[in-house]
Amino acid sequence: MNDPKSKLSRRHVVAGAGTVGALAAAAVVLPGAREAEPAAAAAGPRAEAGEAAGYRLTAHVQRYYQTTKV
Repeated sequence: MNDPKSKLSRRHVVAGAGTVGALAAAAVVLPGAREAEPAAAAAGPRAEAGEAAGYRLTAHVQRYYQTTKV
């Protein structure tokens, strides 16, 4: 059953799978970080009128939303 000549163990397989998963997650998240909308368009029409806006979709909020996508 246990072949001492075998260098591939469960521990190495799990570690490799974890590394591949982390790289895949990074590949999905990083291209989305480059895309950015102009701040004026994201602020909405009330920001131009001088009214105080309660909720604004800013760059850091959009970045948070990108991190929560599954």
